[in-house]
Amino acid sequence: MAVYTHVSAEALATFLLQYDVGELVSAKGIAEGVENSNYLVDTAKGRFILTLYEKRVAADDLPFFMALLDHLDAKGLPVPPAIKDRDGREIKELEGRPACLIKFLPGVSLSHPTPAQALAAGDAMGAMHRAVADFPLTRVNSMGVESWRPLFERCGRSLDDIAPGLYDDLAFALDHVEARWFAGELDQSAIHADLFPDNVLMLGDKVTGLIDFYFACTDIRVYDLAVMHTAWSFDAQGRGFDAQVGDALIAGYERHFPLSSVERAQFTTLASGSCIRFALSRAWDWLNTPPDALVVRKDPLAYVRRLQHYDPSLVTRVA
Repeated sequence: MAVYTHVSAEALATFLLQYDVGELVSAKGIAEGVENSNYLVDTAKGRFILTLYEKRVAADDLPFFMALLDHLDAKGLPVPPAIKDRDGREIKELEGRPACLIKFLPGVSLSHPTPAQALAAGDAMGAMHRAVADFPLTRVNSMGVESWRPLFERCGRSLDDIAPGLYDDLAFALDHVEARWFAGELDQSAIHADLFPDNVLMLGDKVTGLIDFYFACTDIRVYDLAVMHTAWSFDAQGRGFDAQVGDALIAGYERHFPLSSVERAQFTTLASGSCIRFALSRAWDWLNTPPDALVVRKDPLAYVRRLQHYDPSLVTRVA
């Protein structure tokens, strides 16, 4: 979550008149995250999240995201569906951006998850994957393996402005992972593709919300677990690996989907691919985030260090 597009109180109050949610009481921009503009909105009838979708989220993809959230909500999963306006519409426009008013979920996101919390989160991902078995829509992963090289080339030698040698390390790692990526032998389904700790809300050891589905797509099912493993099992700098947290994530997930021998054999490649994907997207954002955006940039080197953990041979220049 972040704020790129600023919404005045007057514009927001007028926008809310289209819903049966009561009058605006207060609104506050949310700085965490990097993708969309988000506001915490309090009205006379409750609390909501207002999301304005920025350029990385294509308006044509929003029906997929909304349908997936509605599907999971109907299955009893703790997800935040969009609120319909008085005409039954979920996707609106505000300040020139596609916008949705979204159900607010209780709970807090974690900075340092425990193994017990990781077990619950892995279980929640497995339950989500089971719930989408009959979800009929598909969406190509816009940040999938085919996108990494074009993004790497767009970043170009500017990567070395982030850290000397970063361009060469990522070039070598990308060659290695692309050569070993074989999606055809692994099960695919709708996946979240971005289930970081800040996209899971918890109260104690209980998951109360799975949020921010704006990278959701159809891809390798266990790749979703690999993304989660790379995000949850390390400290913020990508230096400290917590094997207990990583093992708990997998154990929770295996309550629903025990990993096959092929999935286990490919897990390191899938996790390495996740590290490349997030190192590159963070690098692009690091190099291109507007200076006046209310957003916290995320360190791409934290994912280069994770990559080094999964396969030390891939990173030789950047520590």
